[in-house]
Amino acid sequence: MFLLFLALFVVWALSRASALLGSLAAFPCYEFLVSFQNWVKRELLGLESAGLLRPSRPGSPGAEHIDAYSNDYFGLARSAVSRATLLNRSPGAGASRLIYGNCGVHEELESTLADWVRQPASLLFSSGYAANVGVLTALCDHDSVIVSDALNHASIIDGARLARAEVQVVPHLDLEAIERALTGVPNGKQALVVTESYFSMNGDQPNIGALANLCARHRAALVVDEAHALGVYGPMGSGLCAQADVKPDILVGTLGKAVGVQGAFVACEEATRALLWNRARSFVFSTATSPLVAELTLEHVMKLQAAEGERARLRDLAAELRTLLRQADFQVMPSDGPIVPIRMADFETAKPHEDTLPEAGILTRAIRPPPTPAGTERLRLTVHADWPADLPARIANTLAAART
Repeated sequence: MFLLFLALFVVWALSRASALLGSLAAFPCYEFLVSFQNWVKRELLGLESAGLLRPSRPGSPGAEHIDAYSNDYFGLARSAVSRATLLNRSPGAGASRLIYGNCGVHEELESTLADWVRQPASLLFSSGYAANVGVLTALCDHDSVIVSDALNHASIIDGARLARAEVQVVPHLDLEAIERALTGVPNGKQALVVTESYFSMNGDQPNIGALANLCARHRAALVVDEAHALGVYGPMGSGLCAQADVKPDILVGTLGKAVGVQGAFVACEEATRALLWNRARSFVFSTATSPLVAELTLEHVMKLQAAEGERARLRDLAAELRTLLRQADFQVMPSDGPIVPIRMADFETAKPHEDTLPEAGILTRAIRPPPTPAGTERLRLTVHADWPADLPARIANTLAAART
């Protein structure tokens, strides 16, 4: 009897569930959710079929592997945090800086950063992406012309689009193309030239001095993103602008690469800072930098300013790696400094090298679109000042053996 009752109950429950699903299907929102999820799945399949689907995987190397792919050029991101620092500052700011979150340590850090890069003032942002988007949308509009290098970072590209300005994309590092673009700017329009000082996927640099002179002749503002140069180049690691004795109108620096923490800053004149404080939406509508992170950043900046020996070692290791790779007939792209890109025929050629190096205890990444244009796939190695002395030779030998 009990089994009969149980069977009848199951039949009844299934019929109710079927009726419920049928009634849900009649609602437009249900149809939308189904069609939206189908669209998501189709997009993922498209990425997978194009070889562009990236799985989530562990990022930080374990003790058994050496880092040859992060932007932590001096190992500061892996350094321990002192108990005194942890106890001295609160972990959260509580709100945006315009409302509640403005702290003394923020202003102390901004003053230190401005002095470091030889600018009158600076303003903290939550990331380099937020800084570039905030700068371009706050300082440009439909009456502006933005002249942008073809290989500028996605944050610069997106900031220029959101600014609703006229955007002139010029070939990579082409001063003549920049001059032609500036010559064509109508009277009364504001022009900005935007470039990275050290390109993250190529490891090459513009001629900052010539670029500054060009902007001065055409009364254009110069915006320089020093994301990968800060800490690596210049006196006390103050960047390539300082090394070239150039003071751009806007200097963007990031704190999550050589500095080894998180966030970014914009260094500029006091008046420009005031305008960004009031108008840069990625700053105004973001919770302020954690006071604890700001305190830690101050400590790291002081360490990095004093790291002349480490900077020299970084240069030497990078130069040795390039020499050994070229001797092994790898197509090392024209570059300088800790970013060492090796051109590959395609991603399928680059991927086996990425897979081979971990077997030798070394982690790196093969780069494919969108970080680089299609047809320019590469293996991107980043040199670190704390590498063992024999690592350049180990990398070159391992890659050469994998090719044969």
